[in-house]
Amino acid sequence: MDLESVRDSLIRQEDTIVFSLIERAKFPINSWAYSPPQNGVDAFSASSFLHSFVRESEALHAKAGRYENPEENPFFPDDLPPSMVPTHDYKQVLHPAGSSINVNKTIWDIYLNKLLPLFAAEGDDGNYGLTAACDLACLQAISRRIHYGKFVAEVKFKESPEEYGPAIHDQDRAGLMKMLTFEAVEEMVKKRVEKKATVFGQEVNLSDNSKSKETYKVDPSVVSRLYEEWVMPLTKQVQVEYLLRRLD
Repeated sequence: MDLESVRDSLIRQEDTIVFSLIERAKFPINSWAYSPPQNGVDAFSASSFLHSFVRESEALHAKAGRYENPEENPFFPDDLPPSMVPTHDYKQVLHPAGSSINVNKTIWDIYLNKLLPLFAAEGDDGNYGLTAACDLACLQAISRRIHYGKFVAEVKFKESPEEYGPAIHDQDRAGLMKMLTFEAVEEMVKKRVEKKATVFGQEVNLSDNSKSKETYKVDPSVVSRLYEEWVMPLTKQVQVEYLLRRLD
């Protein structure tokens, strides 16, 4: 694993996120699937249809060995049954401390309370099962992308241990965050995901009327905002947490 292969994976994961948002946008908010909780209640711990759907789905996926893969991070790690499939010998890339880093509680809250209202229309069509299935796909895709920061951090550390070592020894969070921030790269990522949302999500019109207003299944600016405000900051947070423990 090197920086180029990590970047390739991150770019492919952009496609998955965009398509998952497009699929979810087919349904309105369908707020019953998330009730409770209401104002001020911890959305992650309170029981709801989506809560149960994700927990039970992860239990099934765990039996199929999904969470043996270090790239996967469950939302309910304490509720997973053992795998029923033969153990695969995954290459040990990450430091063992990486397995304890999980920001899915934050991702859950952001998705339900901040992101979903930006692209799902108001209303209720009763398709709660399909809605929850789409939510699960979105949550898993976003989670996988953010937690891939562990691999990014490992590759960067392996390439320049002398650069990161002093900040790790000093437990300098701010210093590590500064070292991991590349504004030009982040701006390029925002533009790329917005372009992908434009291409993948446009309504195809066979009319020759070039003046017709373009419409999209998901507003491309929402995807750009998702990356700017949540995906990239949380990815860097994961990287910092990983590096702080890298020399344990």
